[in-house]
Amino acid sequence: MPLLVGGGAMAAAVLVGDPSLFNVLFCPPSMPRRSLSLGGKNLMLHQPPKPISPRLILCRSGAGALDPAAPEKEIPKVREGGRDQRKAVRIAWEKLVRWSRSWRSKAKTDVVERTKKVVVLGGGSFGTAMAAHIAGKKAEMEVLMLVRDEDVCRGINETHFNRKYFPNHMLPENVFATTNARDALLGADFCLHVVPVQCSSSFLEGISQHVDPKLPFISLSKGLELNTLRTMSQIIPQALRNPRQPFVVLSGPSFAVELMRKLPTAMVVASKDKNLAGTVQQLLASPHLRISSSSDVIGVEIAGALKNVLAIAAGIVEGMNLGNNCMAALVAQGCSEIRWLATKMGAKATTLTGLSGSGDIMLTCFVNLSRNRTVGLRLGSGESLDDIISSMNQVAEGVSTAGAVIALAEKYNVKMPVLTAVARIIDNELTPKTAVLELMGLPQVEEV
Repeated sequence: MPLLVGGGAMAAAVLVGDPSLFNVLFCPPSMPRRSLSLGGKNLMLHQPPKPISPRLILCRSGAGALDPAAPEKEIPKVREGGRDQRKAVRIAWEKLVRWSRSWRSKAKTDVVERTKKVVVLGGGSFGTAMAAHIAGKKAEMEVLMLVRDEDVCRGINETHFNRKYFPNHMLPENVFATTNARDALLGADFCLHVVPVQCSSSFLEGISQHVDPKLPFISLSKGLELNTLRTMSQIIPQALRNPRQPFVVLSGPSFAVELMRKLPTAMVVASKDKNLAGTVQQLLASPHLRISSSSDVIGVEIAGALKNVLAIAAGIVEGMNLGNNCMAALVAQGCSEIRWLATKMGAKATTLTGLSGSGDIMLTCFVNLSRNRTVGLRLGSGESLDDIISSMNQVAEGVSTAGAVIALAEKYNVKMPVLTAVARIIDNELTPKTAVLELMGLPQVEEV
């Protein structure tokens, strides 16, 4: 039996068992008519010029009624529309490519051309990856790493490997290392600061006599100084006793190992000096590293610091097997708390939705390569913080930064339940289980 959708005369045709009635259902009024006797009533039907034998008849006019007078042009031309859409997409893409080529042709490259020496303060994973990245832009450029470990220094100079962090990645031949601050800083055009935040002040005070007052500092260190609540934009000029020391902060979703492997990465440089931000943008940008610029220094710094604390919270949820719903709710709440505090401190809300905000938060909270997430995961699994820290060969900045969260929240009168709970867990004042129960028991309030 054919499939029937609709009613009226067509249904009657099926009921009386007369298939020929299917041939007279959709003919225009101009066609000749014939009458049909059905149940004692005469029905006027259109006579088509040719028989039609549809297997599937669909009603187009709704409520089971048929509309034989509906014009054929109402049927959408799917293929033609698809072609139009594909054409529009192709044109939009071609415009984007033309704009990109035009922009690149006008972009300045003189920064790299005139740069002869870059110093990297710190021999950790990210410092090593950035040294390799910059050295790869020009073979004639000297990239000198200031490190503390004599073995790391010797390995870089003799074998071009940082065996401690990247045993399988050979460094460019123009990357060198030294333990002497004077040698490292002498004649440098740019300085990348990749020293952990909690050590930065004392470290910089010790080398300040070798720092040129006009040497631009590019800070990659994320966090807040525990006792003073200072950011790197405050620590660096104060430690160097030079309030006008050129400063840029570099942040964004970036794992050192992926940068070393030249996988596509995007970051942001922020400075109050627009020209300096543009200069550093030129220095660092490459086909696999996209660099955006910003003037919102405080927004980039606060997001980069507090996302590490939020990553510990995300790790705790994972370690306790609390599920994806809980993870999504916690991270969303944490993002709001970071936004509340950052805007109170003068940051732009848009910064918190960009690379240094949402981008870095997603990477740090959801990917296993994150050191801070790993700390949280192990805490949630029942390990003690002392055992976790002693087993790590890299610094998880969120552990120290968490202690500054409560003080900041009080200073700016901002409620930050999730990040405060992390700080209390780290201080051994709450267990992860108790913290979760208390957070779930908070009042039901309007989302802001």
